[in-house]
Amino acid sequence: MIQKLQFILSGSHGKPILGDSTFDDKNTNHEVILFIHGFKGFKDWGAHNLVAEHFANHGYNYIKFNLSHGGTTPQNPDEVTDLEAFASNTISKELADVNIVINHLSSTHAFSKINLIGHSRGGALAILKAAEDPRIHKLITWSAIGDFSSLWKPEQEAEWKKNGQIHVINARTKEKMPLNISLLEDFKAHKAAYNVIDAAKRVKIPWLILHGDEDINVPFSVAQHLAQAQPNAKLQKIEGANHVYGASHPYKEKIKPPHLKELCKKTLDFLK
Repeated sequence: MIQKLQFILSGSHGKPILGDSTFDDKNTNHEVILFIHGFKGFKDWGAHNLVAEHFANHGYNYIKFNLSHGGTTPQNPDEVTDLEAFASNTISKELADVNIVINHLSSTHAFSKINLIGHSRGGALAILKAAEDPRIHKLITWSAIGDFSSLWKPEQEAEWKKNGQIHVINARTKEKMPLNISLLEDFKAHKAAYNVIDAAKRVKIPWLILHGDEDINVPFSVAQHLAQAQPNAKLQKIEGANHVYGASHPYKEKIKPPHLKELCKKTLDFLK
């Protein structure tokens, strides 16, 4: 029977990390999948829970969590409502959160293998982590970005430095979401360490790159660039898929959209 357990950890700067573990209680497999959501996303976005159940049905403990400064709260886990936290987010804070969750899994669970999946900006975080953490067994990236600075326009940087803040639009709600200058400053201060392509070159574990060829948010050419940086990685195209593989939020259907189903199958084949 599929079970779902929640957990809360103290994340970056003391902000909470809300997470959950989806698993089959009859399963004794000690392999875990850790999923990292993307920019403006969260663990319960769209069809993420259907994806978790899919992998639990195939013997994996699927763990997902909300990054501490992603803008969700334990009280409102499936909406970005804490815009103050969202505005103050940085790559350093997100990497710290990922490390906190991995430390938690390593210290409190008897998992022999941790497989890391990252979507979009979460894919870039997963690449950085997989390049340096020997606890990661396999890496899978879904629609990963190849450069953190691709999330803003170069011409916005002057305004950012002048006003201390810029805004990005939530495509679904049309809300203007603030980003403080601390994000840009953190990226510039760690530019070499946060170079995703350089990190890709250092990934030594098995890596599957999955990307839709109709992704208007992150072009398929980015996936090709990542694969060129790491020739041992396996690149697979999802024909006709967009950035979120046909899902949307909220997602009310009981079955996964076809492109997301294909994504899950290719991921599962790779893990096996």
